Amino acid sequence: MKNKIEQLAYKTIASIIFDGAKVLDLGCGAGDLLDYLCTHKNINGQGLDISQDAISNCIQKGLSVFHSDIENGLDAYPDQSFDFVILFNSLQEIKNVDSIIEQCFRIGKKLIVGVPNFGQLHSRLKLLFGYSPVTKHLPYTWFNSPNIRFLTIKDFYVYCAMRRYKILDAFFFALDKPVNFLPNLFAYTSVFVISK
Repeated sequence: MKNKIEQLAYKTIASIIFDGAKVLDLGCGAGDLLDYLCTHKNINGQGLDISQDAISNCIQKGLSVFHSDIENGLDAYPDQSFDFVILFNSLQEIKNVDSIIEQCFRIGKKLIVGVPNFGQLHSRLKLLFGYSPVTKHLPYTWFNSPNIRFLTIKDFYVYCAMRRYKILDAFFFALDKPVNFLPNLFAYTSVFVISK
């Protein structure tokens, strides 16, 4: 795991998922979360990522992964084939958010979404002084960022309300601890559990 926020998020996600669950991790990257869940929850897990380097890292860890774009790789999965579908730090990189989330609900019973909070205080201060936010937790500059959406925790709540998705649980994290007070201002990242 890369940092303390990810450690907290991974532990939280593991607490949501039951032992032996069927899990699909979309945008699984190098497979750190998937590997954590396989080790700690004995899940039946699969990953999907567009990066060949990420897929190679996953294979070295012994993970079951597929090289595909999230935008085009979900049609082959049968309905309700997973207990959980995970979009951890992937949602902000997706073009067709509505379509992908609907596909996630088609193939999985619950969706776990982890999104960075672009409304966090340090990001707001960068914008206040006229710069695109570049922080320890949002390390990309405007010209090399994989992020095409810059959402906040409040934005995600509004989105779920508009689409009538049920937020079953929500967790927010600062540098090394959960955030319970004004998460849209103080949390760097969030984890939501949602269903239709």
